[in-house]
Amino acid sequence: MSAPMGVKNEELEPLFVDLRALLGSYAPPLIPHHDSRGYFDLWSEKPVVIAGRNKDEVFFAGLIIQKSYVGFYFMPLGADEDPGSVFGPLLLKARKGKSCYYIRGLTPALAKEIERALAAGYRLFQERDWV
Repeated sequence: MSAPMGVKNEELEPLFVDLRALLGSYAPPLIPHHDSRGYFDLWSEKPVVIAGRNKDEVFFAGLIIQKSYVGFYFMPLGADEDPGSVFGPLLLKARKGKSCYYIRGLTPALAKEIERALAAGYRLFQERDWV
């Protein structure tokens, strides 16, 4: 994978490590399926029923180094949740899809917003008995 001019994937590794530490605080009870240089994810391995379908596991969150950012994928909030009620303005600004965020740098304020979102998502998993 090649990086855009001036950005190298290696330059994103410290950011990835910092974000991985935030997510890693939830393991256990959440379980990483992938934990390698540049790719980390967390899953609940509790069998659950979601929208009438049996699932053996549920994705919680993940990170992957992309070309010019670290992708933060966060699934606990569904369509019924208001992102503004959980995410601060910095994290909302990084939002690039329903559950995808492009993180290009980590300030203390953004780290706090991510920590709050992870805590809210984990509480939601607990309320739904998914963990």
